[in-house]
Amino acid sequence: MRPWEKDYLDVILVPSGLLLMLGYHLILVYRYLKCPQYTVIGYENHNKRAWVRRMLQVEMKDRGPAISVISSNITAATALSTISLVLSSVIGAWIGSSSTANIFTGRYIYGNRSQSIVYVKYVSLLSCFLVAFACFVQTARYFVHVNFLISMPNNDIPVGCVVKEVIRGSHFWLVGLRSLFFATSMLLWIFGPIPMFICSVIMVLLLMSFDRNTTPLHQYK
Repeated sequence: MRPWEKDYLDVILVPSGLLLMLGYHLILVYRYLKCPQYTVIGYENHNKRAWVRRMLQVEMKDRGPAISVISSNITAATALSTISLVLSSVIGAWIGSSSTANIFTGRYIYGNRSQSIVYVKYVSLLSCFLVAFACFVQTARYFVHVNFLISMPNNDIPVGCVVKEVIRGSHFWLVGLRSLFFATSMLLWIFGPIPMFICSVIMVLLLMSFDRNTTPLHQYK
């Protein structure tokens, strides 16, 4: 029987942490599709649908607040996409630098310190930021389209089309934020598998509280 080695922690704890977070989000998607009223995502989308319907009922000259709200969402998505892209560039430069690649292979890291695992950590973190960047760009794209639709004078576009664009943009925004959550766990993996697993457990416990909705859906007239 082979003796225990600390390198085994990366094989056990890292997949366990990722499966824990992935499993939670799959359950969250299932709850959102089946019982959206019990999730914060469903609660927010319900209010967004009502907001779009009300905004399209007012006159064109009174739609300034709606355009301001959409513009604020575009600004936030653009800012986060820029941050994700900058961090991706930094990590890419870090991977290509042989001198900085050895920083996190010190003895104080309890786990696998091989050069190949270090690069796997960097690539995993880079992938999370790239996914976040792509999602935030798509968020800005959909909200820019919504801005055009709302500000179009004398339009006869169905309300459902505008609602669909808003909800799609919100979904990409959500996926982008969740990618940043995964990136946080990947970032702590650089310091060892134990911090990464603890971060995954704490994050899932917090998200279980944040994603649960107890407020009844308001039935707008």
